[in-house]
Order: sequence, then C-alpha cells, then structure tokens
Amino acid sequence: MKTTFNLQKYGIETEQVYRNSSVPVLYELGLRLEKGTAISDVGALMTYSAEKTGRSPKDKRIVRHPDSENNIDWGDINIGLDEHTFMVNHERALDFLNICDHLFVVDAYAGWDPKYRIKVRIICTRAYHALFMQNMLIMPTAKELENFGEPDYVVLNAGGFPANRYTSEMTSKTSVDLNLERKEIVILGTQYAGEMKKGIFSVMNYLMPLENVLPMHCSANVGEKDDVTILFGLSGTGKTTLSADPKRRLIGDDEHCWTDQGTFNIEGGCYAKAINLSAEKEPDIFNAIKFGTVLENVVYDKFSRQVDYTDTSITQNTRASYPIRYIDNVQIPCVAGHPENIIFLTCDAFGVLPPVSKLTPEQASYHFISGYTAKVAGTEMGVT
Repeated sequence: MKTTFNLQKYGIETEQVYRNSSVPVLYELGLRLEKGTAISDVGALMTYSAEKTGRSPKDKRIVRHPDSENNIDWGDINIGLDEHTFMVNHERALDFLNICDHLFVVDAYAGWDPKYRIKVRIICTRAYHALFMQNMLIMPTAKELENFGEPDYVVLNAGGFPANRYTSEMTSKTSVDLNLERKEIVILGTQYAGEMKKGIFSVMNYLMPLENVLPMHCSANVGEKDDVTILFGLSGTGKTTLSADPKRRLIGDDEHCWTDQGTFNIEGGCYAKAINLSAEKEPDIFNAIKFGTVLENVVYDKFSRQVDYTDTSITQNTRASYPIRYIDNVQIPCVAGHPENIIFLTCDAFGVLPPVSKLTPEQASYHFISGYTAKVAGTEMGVT
C-alpha cells in the first residue's frame, strides 16, 4: 500500500508516504523494518523506543515571540528558545526526513468537543509512532479525512536523528521544540512516543485558557447518575488505574478540559503504565492489551511472546497505548457534565497530608495552585 501523499509544502520530497494506515499495515511495516518490534501472545505490537524510554522535559523548549510570550510563564518548566535556533533544528529535522525511504502521516483531532478541537498532523518515520498516535488522537471518519484540509498544528518527528549539541541553547542531543507562531513541533534525538502526545497537550495547555477553558492533567469518569469525577496526579500516581472503574463510564485517563458546559477528553486513547500489570488488579486495562495496542519497552519470553510485566530491566516506565474503545465501559463521545468530585492523587511520602483528606474549597484551591504533589517514577527520564 504505497501512497503518494504530498508533503512538499513542508520541504519534504519523500514520495512513499503512508497516511492514516490500517493497523495491519502498520504491524507489517513495523515488524519488517523496525528493530526490537514483535507481536505479543495476545496480539499487541511490542516496540522499543531506543535510548530514551521516557520524556525529556529539560530538553523541551518554546520559541519566544512577541505574539505569545506574555501568555507563557517562563522558567525552568517553560524554557525559551529563539527563532533562529528553532529553524536550525527545523532544517535538521527536514534533512533527516528527506533521506528516509518512507514516512508516515497521521491526520487526526485533539479534543472531543467540536467547538474546541484542533486538527493535528503527525509526520514521522516509524510505524510504531504512527500507530501510537492513531491510538492517542481522535481518528477522523473516511468522510472527515477526505475533507480534513490543512491541519492547525504539525509535528515533525525526526527523533531518530540527534540535535547538534553545539547549537546555541542545546543542552543535549535531544530537543523538543514548540513554535506557536509557525504552529509546529520539531522532535530530535528521542524516539519515545510520549513526546508527541505531550507536545499536543502543551499546545492545548496554551490555547484553551485563551478561550476561558481549563486544561487539566487528570483522568475522568462518570457514574450511572451522570456524576462526573476527575482525578489529578502526576504520571504514575494512579489516574489511569482508578479511572478504569468497571462500574463507571470512562471519559479519559490523562488529558481533559473543563468548559462552561462541562468536561471533555482531549485524546482518543489511553496510555497506561504496564509495570506489575495483572488481570486480577487491573482487569479492564489488562484486557485492553490486544491487537492494535502498542506495548512500549516491555520484556517478554522470546519463545512464547508472553510479557513479563514485573521485569523493569529496560525501564520502570513500561507502557500500553490503546484506543479508548478498548475499555468496555466507556463514554463515547468522551464529553460529560461538570465534575462533582475532584480527587488529588498526591502520592505523599512526606506526611504533609493524612492518607485520605477531605479538603475545603480554599484548601483545594491552595494545593492546586501551589502544585502540591510528589516526585514518583513517571514518564520522565532520570526519575526512579
């Protein structure tokens, strides 16, 4: 299935481009062309993200520009970058993409609420990355794809090629750069798929407050009486596990927005931690691992292809990416009313709060604004 989808407007001349490919096609290409790719005993695609097995937040930068810089809280989290250096990295990414025999394009949406959703185009070199983002974004119907038009934001994932560490402002061979004015994200020096997912979340984190919408790093579900619960917490504190309650409909496991009308999920899939995963403890997530699911950096038996979820010799950040419809009890479309319950998963190892605390509105506001949480082994490199 060779296609001739044209990427020349981006300065990319590669002719063999696979756009919104079927899962079997992506399996075939991944297994044939990508090192460390295999099929598990239940049909999931097991992949290897190479050296980087987590996100690199210290290598993530945003271009400073007069049109947007006053809307950004600059510092250790939001690190600035000048336009010239962005274009150096942009050109380096294009050089790499142009020498690839084939590329993948994923055209999809971020945001289940049509009023706020954005159109996203992912351009990448690996079938694993394409399948991951087809799981994590909201895929268009055939008719929607036909009328997709120009995307709002483009991700150029050249993660198999390093940044030049001698380039001004580079701190390593990894660089993830967001240019809000060009509406582009450029990825160099990391093949960890979560950088694409989190890059789109960063875009929504910028855009939504400008429309009086609160973007939230949280999971959400809804009960039989349409009562919505949202659960805040760093990666690894239990958002995905606790939101996958068989008695409640899952809205989403990680990224949401709170509007004047209610809550909506940004994503079309779930990204669950796979460490110590079992059918007994997390049956919904365990059963979602099947054909179409991406398993990242897991260790498996070479003969039976059975995964050992207790083995963290590659990384503690083993992951499963699957479409949200793989969960049995799910809210589709992933839109619901206003939250009635707000839970902070603080994973407090310091004894600041009792194990379970009911906060007043003032206390909740204080802890939320001050960012009270804890450092646990999540998606970031170097956190163990």
